[in-house]
Amino acid sequence: MSNNQIAMLYVTYPNREEAEKTGQVMIKEGLAACMNTIPVTSCYIWQGAFEKEAEIVGIFKTRPGLVQSFREKIAHLHSYEVPCIIHWLVQVNESYAKWVHSNTKA
Repeated sequence: MSNNQIAMLYVTYPNREEAEKTGQVMIKEGLAACMNTIPVTSCYIWQGAFEKEAEIVGIFKTRPGLVQSFREKIAHLHSYEVPCIIHWLVQVNESYAKWVHSNTKA
């Protein structure tokens, strides 16, 4: 694993309030260094019916070693029965990687 690698997590929420409230918890507990929110329209099948809903995407940045703890905490806090929690590892510039690592728990 490179020292310049971080994990990004993509999580959808029903509204901005829930996204921001969850973001605060995750950042204050050191499970994420930061979060961005983006409004989106999601289309999907739920219980056999086509759905089209406005949602908020939260994009979190954290240490790769915190992904499992992050997933468990999000699943506990989330209002969805089946929350979308996607992660991937990315390479970032050295100063940003240091910032993410210094703002998350070891």
